[in-house]
Amino acid sequence: EVQLVESGGGLVQPGGSLRLSCAASGFTFNKYSMSWVRLAPGKELEWVSAINSGGGKADNADSVKGRFTISRDNAKNTLYLQMNSLKPEDTAVYYCAKSSYSDYVLPPAIIDFDSWGQGTQVTVSS
Repeated sequence: EVQLVESGGGLVQPGGSLRLSCAASGFTFNKYSMSWVRLAPGKELEWVSAINSGGGKADNADSVKGRFTISRDNAKNTLYLQMNSLKPEDTAVYYCAKSSYSDYVLPPAIIDFDSWGQGTQVTVSS
């Protein structure tokens, strides 16, 4: 079965950095677009960043543009999210999500994600 396992979350001070990883298995990783989606306390799921199947195209939500970078290593079946200049409002559970398609439309719709990881907690606080 499809498995997505996030890691790399933790507690970081404002302005700090974290790199999240998502280890994928159970499907042909290099055939599908992938995204990072987050859930902050009291808020709805928010799409954060997307990358197409080959890794040649990527986009971010306005809230993280210039600070977050999504990437993938298809040889390692791994998705990454480099998070810099972190702000308290970035505090959330971050999920790795698999799209049903090889490419994405902006903004990606939550309904188009057919598999999710368990999430990793990111807390940005002094």
